[in-house]
Amino acid sequence: MHHGNGTEHAFYDDPSVLTISIHQDNNYPPSSGAISDTGSGAGQGYNINVPLPPGSGVGAYLATFEQVVVPALRAYQPEVILIASGLDASAMDPLASMMMTSDGYRKLTQLMLGVARQVCGGRLVMCHEGGYSPAYVPYCGLAIMEELAGVRTDLADPLLELLASFGGQELQPHQEAVVQEAKKLAAAIRAHPARHT
Repeated sequence: MHHGNGTEHAFYDDPSVLTISIHQDNNYPPSSGAISDTGSGAGQGYNINVPLPPGSGVGAYLATFEQVVVPALRAYQPEVILIASGLDASAMDPLASMMMTSDGYRKLTQLMLGVARQVCGGRLVMCHEGGYSPAYVPYCGLAIMEELAGVRTDLADPLLELLASFGGQELQPHQEAVVQEAKKLAAAIRAHPARHT
C-alpha cells in the first residue's frame, strides 16, 4: 500500500482536514510518508503518517486503527470521514509486501463504521483506490461492501484460511514500535477548527 502523498500534499498546511495515511514504509513514492511529516504552518499536527514495515499483517493494521486512527478521529470530531480504500495491502498484491486478508479489511470497516457513528453521525464515504491482485482484490472489496451494506453474501473467500495462517499475521514488536510513535501523534490531535466556533 503506497503513501497517500497526493492527499497529504493537498492539505499539508490546512488544519480543517485531518489526513491519515497507513502505508508500507518507503514503498512508493520513494522517501515519502515519513512519520515525522506532520503538516506545516497552521496544518502542523494534522497530518499523520503510519509507515508500517513490509510484511505487516492484520495484527499491525488492527493495532494502527485501534490505537491511532480511531483515537485521532474521536479527538478531531470530523464532519465526515472520507477513506481512500487501498486494497494493495492485501497478501497477494504484486506491488506491495503487506499481508492483509479479506477478514482484516472487514474488521477495519467495522471499526470505521463505529467511529463514524460516534463522531459524525455515520457520515462515511469510501472510495476504492489501489489493489492490483485480480485474484484477491474482489474478496477484500466484497468484505468491505458487505459490512457497509450490513449484508452477508454466500460467497466465501477461498484463500482466507491460507493467508490468515501466514507467519507474522500477529502484531510484531518492530511494527508495534511504529504504531506507538504514531499513537503519540494521534494523542496530540485537537478538535476540528470549525468545532471551536
